[in-house]
Amino acid sequence: MSHQYDDGYGSGSVLLAFILGGLVGAGIALLVAPQSGIETRKKIKEFAEDATDKANELAETTKEKVVSSIDTAKSMYEEQKAAVAAAVDAGKQAYQRESTK
Repeated sequence: MSHQYDDGYGSGSVLLAFILGGLVGAGIALLVAPQSGIETRKKIKEFAEDATDKANELAETTKEKVVSSIDTAKSMYEEQKAAVAAAVDAGKQAYQRESTK
């Protein structure tokens, strides 16, 4: 599972903050670099495309993890449901055996 830091932030949150901080820093570096307006606009466009790609990748990874977690939870639920049903049936059978004595 995910590692929980002492301050309550999970490793996913820390990673996301690191990536976003890097993206913001790169954007600021582009804006303050000495170059022409055309070059700056081109770099900003490339930066925005890269950021969009990275965000889409992160969203897809997150979606896959959520779907996997849901599937695991469903499987665990079905196992527990079957175990409870078996215990209830065993209890009914024991009750019926004892009540016929």
